[in-house]
Amino acid sequence: MTSEKSFIGNIELIKSNDRFELNQNVIVNVKFSVLGALREAWNEKNWEEAYNKHDNAFKLKYGVKLYTGGIRKREIGKPVDTYRKAAIFWTRNPKLTQIAEKKIWVQIAKNFEPFIPRTQTEAQEMFFDFAEKMEFSAAELGDGKHKIGAEVFVSWLKHNYTEAFSEKSHSEEIEIEITK
Repeated sequence: MTSEKSFIGNIELIKSNDRFELNQNVIVNVKFSVLGALREAWNEKNWEEAYNKHDNAFKLKYGVKLYTGGIRKREIGKPVDTYRKAAIFWTRNPKLTQIAEKKIWVQIAKNFEPFIPRTQTEAQEMFFDFAEKMEFSAAELGDGKHKIGAEVFVSWLKHNYTEAFSEKSHSEEIEIEITK
């Protein structure tokens, strides 16, 4: 383990449009990443060590909420509250492991769909980079200009290669206009 800490970073809100009519749905994509110690520790060497110590499952819980309203924040739309899971497993497939003598690899479940990444870097991106499409009715805000922000949270339990973690972070706000 390194002395560097894990953190939530690169939070970005991407709006589908600047203007919406009251009868339309507003779509905002929320992107963020887990950076730092865990991302660096998520590698073949540590997967093998964890597997040998029977620490072969990792559950990363995360969520996203959109809000508006400056000081008195009000939640808008339906929040995301879900998780990603990784299973560390033994394999005979020589195409998977980059280190020839190693036989341990990882499978990642995103939105309950399993993927087997081809490289360690792809595994890190697949597990620690997030893009959530958030949608809500423009009528929830009413007409006028509105600032929208996002709160994201990430947590996990202690494992062989990382300490327990729980953190919330906020995005910079974006502005949209709702017209009648």
